[in-house]
Amino acid sequence: MAFAIILLIFAVVLFSFVVSAVKVIRPYQRGLVERLGKYHATVEPGLRMVVPIVDRMVRVDMRETVVEVPAQEVITSDNVVVSVIAVVYYEATDPRRLIYNVTNFIQAVVKLAQTNLRNVIGDLELDQALTSSLHINTKLRDILDDATDKWGTRIVRVEIQRIDPPKDVVESMHHQMRAERTRRAVVTEAEGNKQAAITNAEGENQAVVLQAEAQRQSTILEAEGRASAIRAVAEADAAATEMVYKAIHTGNPTPDLIAIKYLETLQQVANGRATKIFLPTEVTALLGAFGGMKEMLESSNGRRPPVRTRRPSA
Repeated sequence: MAFAIILLIFAVVLFSFVVSAVKVIRPYQRGLVERLGKYHATVEPGLRMVVPIVDRMVRVDMRETVVEVPAQEVITSDNVVVSVIAVVYYEATDPRRLIYNVTNFIQAVVKLAQTNLRNVIGDLELDQALTSSLHINTKLRDILDDATDKWGTRIVRVEIQRIDPPKDVVESMHHQMRAERTRRAVVTEAEGNKQAAITNAEGENQAVVLQAEAQRQSTILEAEGRASAIRAVAEADAAATEMVYKAIHTGNPTPDLIAIKYLETLQQVANGRATKIFLPTEVTALLGAFGGMKEMLESSNGRRPPVRTRRPSA
């Protein structure tokens, strides 16, 4: 009975010894093995064996981790106190230095970030601090990355979450933004009125041009009509002149022609400029001319002149 109890105790101790000797390292972890208080080795993920009581294993998380930097009051270069909240993303690059070179890495990186926030934002004015978040993030990341390199970590990025100015400054900024929006609205309206005036002026100018073009075309057509009328009159005059010329040179002018030329001559004489008019004394010739005119008019009206019969002379 006593032997069985001793055997059971030995089995429990052996089982506990084996269990304490088996270590499992996850894929995102690295193991630091310490033997008798000294660094022994860095083991990769998987099933690992250590010597119980002699060896001690420390697991280090190699994943990217975020650290929140609490609100920090910072004075800008234009003497405005702002509250800044930031976050820092880091990942371990050397688990041995991360464990042995710094006591509390989280606390160390938070204090380092707060200190450098004062330095970086303190060199900027409020407007620059509010609009230059990318510049602040990049500069902080470079500073923290250089400082934490000896701790076996890499600062992936730094993000400024919020920059809260004082309440009175926020109200002033709101007034300024409203004034800026009003100014932009006025400028936009003025620009619209300007474009409308330009468009109206261009339309009126185009209308004037079209009206002038239409008037020019009308004047050209009217001039062409007058030219055609003058040409027709000239052609008629030329034909009449030619007829008169032929009649005179052939020595056989008709009574109609003589009457027409006589009337034309009378019209030129009695045009209102002459103070005296001389009429021919040959009444017989004048009556003969009027008779010829009468016959011409009757023939033009379609009536034949009456046939005169000569009486036999006594």
